[in-house]
Amino acid sequence: VSFMLVANMASSFSGISRIGKGVQTRSRLKSAESESSADDDTAPVTSAAPDLPVSPYPTINGWTPDASKFCWGLTGSLEPLGDFDPLGFSKGLSLNEMKRYREAEVTHGRVAMMATVGFLVSESDFHPLFSLMVRLYHPERRGLGTELTGPAIYHLEEVREVAPYFFEALVAVIAAGEIYRSVVGWENPWSDGDEASEGEEKKLFTLRSNYYPGDIHFDPLGLKPSVPSNYPWVQNRELQNGRLAMIAVTGFVAQELVNEAPIISNFLSMFN
Repeated sequence: VSFMLVANMASSFSGISRIGKGVQTRSRLKSAESESSADDDTAPVTSAAPDLPVSPYPTINGWTPDASKFCWGLTGSLEPLGDFDPLGFSKGLSLNEMKRYREAEVTHGRVAMMATVGFLVSESDFHPLFSLMVRLYHPERRGLGTELTGPAIYHLEEVREVAPYFFEALVAVIAAGEIYRSVVGWENPWSDGDEASEGEEKKLFTLRSNYYPGDIHFDPLGLKPSVPSNYPWVQNRELQNGRLAMIAVTGFVAQELVNEAPIISNFLSMFN
């Protein structure tokens, strides 16, 4: 073993020395060629590289819109399905329409992910918000009837019995979030925007040209990558989890409407 190690080291050093000699030889040849070309007035002149085509669309979060690609090049395709669109929703869409479709998909996926967690939490024995409302509005019910019962699709009715204005407050919070999202992502239809040319009438439902669908600049945990080229990687995972959550919530609601039993009970019943 020692002999083999010494032999390998010797061959490595000899290889390095040969590489060094080769580099020196090539450098001398290049210097000689440069001197000869400098003395030769007839040396060929290299032509400049042709200019690459410039995209008319801005690059946002590492994405440059391309009409020749599936969904204008937006991320979201995974193997083995690839460019999966059996109903053809993405065919023949303009860039603004494609961005609106992706905006709707991302937003509904985020709501569905929160709803999935909400289903599982509200049907467990952990009800921090409901217990807080009972203590605030009905202190006489402390320790009695502070648990939500039955399937989660009917919990809002139980909450309104304890806090009558909860639904109105919920609508106000949702409206504030939607107004903020519209201000960040949408053009003002009553003023000139960066996508409107001279003499062109401003259209409704137009997203900003520098707006990436779903990027509303709300990232309290700092999950958005600082490198734009890494953004599609994170966005792809958000899309896949959001799509799965939308399917899951649809199944939750359908199952609870069928037998009016909590989804956790339905799941545990499969093992009984």
